[in-house]
Amino acid sequence: MKSDNLWRIKFLFIFLVLLTVLFGWRLFFLQMIKGEEYAERVDRQYLRSARTFFNRGSIFFSDKNGNLVPAATLRQEFILTINPRQINNPEKVLELLETTIEILDREDFIRRANRQESAYEEIAHSLEEEMAEKISQMNIRGVYLLKEKKRFYPGGSLGSHVIGFMAYQDKDFAGRYGLEKHYQDVLSRQETGSFNSFFAEVFLNKEISEEVGSDKQGDVILTIEPTIQAQLENRLNDLVEKYSAEGAGGVVMDPRTGAIIAMASNPDFNPGGKVNDISVLPNPLVERVFEMGSIIKPLTLAAGFNENVIRPETTYYDAGEVILNNRRIMNHDKKARGTVDMQTVIDQSLNTGAIYVMRLIGMEKFRDYMLNRYGLGEKTGIDLPDEIKSLTSNLLSNREVECATASFGQGIALTPIAAIRAFAVLANGGYLINPHVVKAIRTNEGSIKETTPYLGKKVLDVKATDEITIMLIKAVDEVLLGGSLKLPHHTIAGKTGTAQMPSRVGRGYDPDRYLHSYFGYYPAYEPRFITLFYLINPQGVRFASDSIAPVFMDFAQFVINYYELPPDRKN
Repeated sequence: MKSDNLWRIKFLFIFLVLLTVLFGWRLFFLQMIKGEEYAERVDRQYLRSARTFFNRGSIFFSDKNGNLVPAATLRQEFILTINPRQINNPEKVLELLETTIEILDREDFIRRANRQESAYEEIAHSLEEEMAEKISQMNIRGVYLLKEKKRFYPGGSLGSHVIGFMAYQDKDFAGRYGLEKHYQDVLSRQETGSFNSFFAEVFLNKEISEEVGSDKQGDVILTIEPTIQAQLENRLNDLVEKYSAEGAGGVVMDPRTGAIIAMASNPDFNPGGKVNDISVLPNPLVERVFEMGSIIKPLTLAAGFNENVIRPETTYYDAGEVILNNRRIMNHDKKARGTVDMQTVIDQSLNTGAIYVMRLIGMEKFRDYMLNRYGLGEKTGIDLPDEIKSLTSNLLSNREVECATASFGQGIALTPIAAIRAFAVLANGGYLINPHVVKAIRTNEGSIKETTPYLGKKVLDVKATDEITIMLIKAVDEVLLGGSLKLPHHTIAGKTGTAQMPSRVGRGYDPDRYLHSYFGYYPAYEPRFITLFYLINPQGVRFASDSIAPVFMDFAQFVINYYELPPDRKN
């Protein structure tokens, strides 16, 4: 009898010990291992999650010191909703809510709150956390807050054509323009959960969710420097406003690596706001072509230097016009200069001089320089979506007049990114580099995959690039607005362009519409930056030397000061 009781006591003791251990382990499991998940579930009882689970990598600018500045990220916001079946007095609920949030349409709220057949109505979106917390603390029956993650662009319109934006297409919410589109696979995140009902979420285990694409997905780090980007956008805005222009664009690049430091177009847009005019969404620097005009002449002369058919002191007779294939081509002012040298061709932007050099090179070789060596016959391959190819088919014609007009930038239409890539050949000693806007990918696993700059193929001898650089420096120092724009301590090698724009009705050119442009690299003897500006159909000003050149030089001085570049001007 005693032994039976003793056995029962031992059994009960062992059972209680096992039960205690089991409860202890369960408590440990809930608090330490699954605590965060369950805390989140409890939180959702009061601030419930929206119907779409949204997660996405961020995009960052890189400042000059390598610090990351958010360009596109996620922000926690809230949706204010009501359950009309739980609201007995809509007017009283509205009165309480209006102490915290302004209901834009009071009649609409009352109408929604009286829909007894409905259990769910959305009242307001994009509430910030502070406002949501105040509403939550009011504990109003029938009023609920839903958490939602929204794409947020802290800089507003800063870099909008590079960053792009997200939108719905059918049922997919994804990047539709810019880097948001081009790097969709990198920025997107595999969903880590599924939904049983509107408010209930059942999560997959952590190991599985991390396995899906984690080595390929992450954050995108840009070469774009935010201060330079903002300065570029401000200068373009000022130009458009001052001259009532149709638009403007600009790009700043490191000619040694192809890294894009800034890229902007006006008009632009706010990626996080409503866009009324969809025509502003494409990036004109990669998706639009322009006949660039006289800024192409340095490419022609550099090819002549490379072929050893001209020297800076080479002369020719400028009759003011050239007739080819029964077509008369004249200088911009229709004047003749007589015997002049190559420096004068650059200084006075003589069309006849560019044609003279093209004919010395020969049509076949000239085509090779323009299409292949300068890369104008191909896309640049920049890491932005929807890049188009420059229109250079005229160069394939057997008619000499087509190569002649191309020698001074007419008859061929280039994307601005293709143009600056070609100009960079003059700045970097003769290499055709690859432009890019992404510096690195920071994967979900924490590793950094940096872009490896590709020097590109050698297309010009350094002797040729040195000769054209010296000529372009002289043009800035001595000729551009009488030398008044010359920087005191740094050299700039640059060239203006003023080109007639093609007619919008039929063939030929519009006599009243012009494209002003300017490109330059600096400091010219050891270039760190190359910059291209263009201005579409400015009013009240005839030449780019008067409109765009002063703004360009002021911008270049800012960049030089900002990066604290040492002087390169020789005494």
